[in-house]
Amino acid sequence: MADTTQVEFEELLDGLEGEERKARLDLLRALHDGGVPLDELRRAVEEERLALLPVERVLSGGDGKYTDADIAERSGVPAEILQEHYRALGLRLAEPDERVLDDDDLEAACQLKLLLDAGLDQQGVIEVARVIGEGMARAADAIGSLVGRSLLRPGDTERDLGLRYAEVARALTPIAGRQFEYVFKLHLRDFIRNEVVGRAELETGEFPGSETVTVCFADLVGFTKLGEQLPPDELGHVAGRLAQMAADVASPPVRLVKTIGDAAMLVSPDTGPMLDAALELIGRADEAGEDFPMLRSGVARGEVVGRGGDWYGRPVNVASRVTAIARPGSVLATDSVHDAARDAYAWSAAGRRKLKGVAQPVPLYRARPKRDGDDTRRDG
Repeated sequence: MADTTQVEFEELLDGLEGEERKARLDLLRALHDGGVPLDELRRAVEEERLALLPVERVLSGGDGKYTDADIAERSGVPAEILQEHYRALGLRLAEPDERVLDDDDLEAACQLKLLLDAGLDQQGVIEVARVIGEGMARAADAIGSLVGRSLLRPGDTERDLGLRYAEVARALTPIAGRQFEYVFKLHLRDFIRNEVVGRAELETGEFPGSETVTVCFADLVGFTKLGEQLPPDELGHVAGRLAQMAADVASPPVRLVKTIGDAAMLVSPDTGPMLDAALELIGRADEAGEDFPMLRSGVARGEVVGRGGDWYGRPVNVASRVTAIARPGSVLATDSVHDAARDAYAWSAAGRRKLKGVAQPVPLYRARPKRDGDDTRRDG
């Protein structure tokens, strides 16, 4: 190693002594010998992310050697479409003359070209990219946090941690990729099984648009106040338990659409299974004990449109508003839900309520599991 490089390293070792100093020097040498420029090493030290640099190297497709224009020319995808695709995926856009793109970026662009050449709608592809980007960002955050909690040990040096993370990344990345592929195929299979392409769709050449579903929201009562009392990691644990509970009760035809902190959204083409899931979710929260907040749930039914893995329409808005006024530990439903499952549950009329953003008062009913002798009654 040249003396000038050793001098450059010395300034990156300020304040360190003993094993900690030796470990950083070993890591700096290994990274520099592996092709990391001194400027990048200096930035990593200043930003206190030197220990994570080996992982970045593992997850990179190689040194940056392409500009946006290079990728566009080699893949055959116009630069403006590539940039829109990057934005939809939540990725950083490179400057026009910045050579930060690598062979993985080129391969992804070529795959995008195959999708477009196959006749898929361009805006639809962008919409799917946005969903993938959001989902992958959450998955990467969850996996990264899991690895961090599992592998960080007291007394670690930057060298120890960096090399350990890099080794796990080498082993984990292909496994995670296969898991993503496996789960994707199963979800796509279930989607295909539940979709109906009938004579009308064959004649018009248009995929089904709106459909009638039952929508359910469930949220944690007092979650905002709880956030003022618990540290962030414990609050995140509570939200994680809700997500797990919601996933557990979402058996087909009920689907878990999303969880947003203190709330979960589920949909089903059939009302009965949705009410079963909502009641079971309330019950599981009750069984969780005093260290878990109570749940409340709102259910509505009507025509919605599915776009990008989410659902839009009046029933979605109504179900959300109904949840906000439901009593803790209860499932509150609109009259359309009550009418669709009148005989299968015990109902109590909750009156007509004015909901925010809804023009007319909405008749509401509380649902409970049906027992012998139960009948619809007035609930104050």
